[in-house]
Amino acid sequence: MLRQVKPYQTSYWQIDPTHIDQSFVQEAAALLQQQQVVAFPTETVYGLGADATNEEAVQAIFDAKGRPSDNPLIVHVGNKEQVYEVVESIPPMAHALIDAYAPGPLTLIMKSNGVSAPNVTAGLSTVAVRIPDHPVAKALLETANLPLAAPSANRSGRPSPTTAQHVYEDLEGRIAGIVDGGATGIGVESTVVDCTGDKPIILRPGGITKEQIEAVAGPVGNDESSLNADDQPRSPGMKYTHYAPEAPLWLVEGDVPFFKAQIAVLQQNGKKVGVMASEELAPEVEQADFVHVYGSRASLNEVAVGLYNALRSFNTKDVDVILSEVFPEEGMGVAVMNRLRKAASETIVQP
Repeated sequence: MLRQVKPYQTSYWQIDPTHIDQSFVQEAAALLQQQQVVAFPTETVYGLGADATNEEAVQAIFDAKGRPSDNPLIVHVGNKEQVYEVVESIPPMAHALIDAYAPGPLTLIMKSNGVSAPNVTAGLSTVAVRIPDHPVAKALLETANLPLAAPSANRSGRPSPTTAQHVYEDLEGRIAGIVDGGATGIGVESTVVDCTGDKPIILRPGGITKEQIEAVAGPVGNDESSLNADDQPRSPGMKYTHYAPEAPLWLVEGDVPFFKAQIAVLQQNGKKVGVMASEELAPEVEQADFVHVYGSRASLNEVAVGLYNALRSFNTKDVDVILSEVFPEEGMGVAVMNRLRKAASETIVQP
């Protein structure tokens, strides 16, 4: 059950990741040690952190986000040794993945040892753990000396935050503090891999691609099962609508003339149309009322970095419908399309 959030005077620290002001880190860490909620940067998106061992502190995350507590959270730790503090053991496949890609945008699901609060694991016997690769996150984890439960630092259902300004817009007055460490580098959340079986299973695509995982751990399975209302999600991002802007987002699968025709039909019906476009598509769709360019199709990593900022950009624009092109579902394109499909309310496919 969500509780009403008491109003906070949200503290705000701006920290240069290349010259970390330890006094600011200590102030933020002190709030975490007092069971408060503090947003901080990671290399993927901003996280909303609280002591993962304290059920009351974790509940404050759900309250701030307005998010149901039946969704598990990811526990962030500072190094491989601290992974042992929250799991029963590290399976060989997880060892290999940690050695190859941690710190980094990789979350591993392993058997919990019970240290994490029940609302972190959502009552499951497993826990999701990752080691973030961001200087400010590392400094905060080291100084607080706590495992931090940290979902994305946004109101539930809104696009994930890739800047501290995004966090401020969503959560100012709802949390104790925001650590501004600049824009994030990857732009989409970590890849979640279930390591509890005979082979690793990808539950959520993200910053580490399937190909990278297979290079270390052998063939993997993908399991992005659609869940019924009563089903228990095994990973963040599996159950609820995510990442949606305020205006409805439609995906358009087709060539450029087909895309332009969709804009024309909507405008003929009196709709103001926004377009999320690659650098290649943007010059072709200038008839739209607003066009946001978020990267080149030649670099899906670049598209991923700009994705959530693109979704958020339309919340300040007077548009009725947002159209987006689709991208090849390979490499980072798998994560990009996963987020776009979760944000979209409709897909239009060229006959």
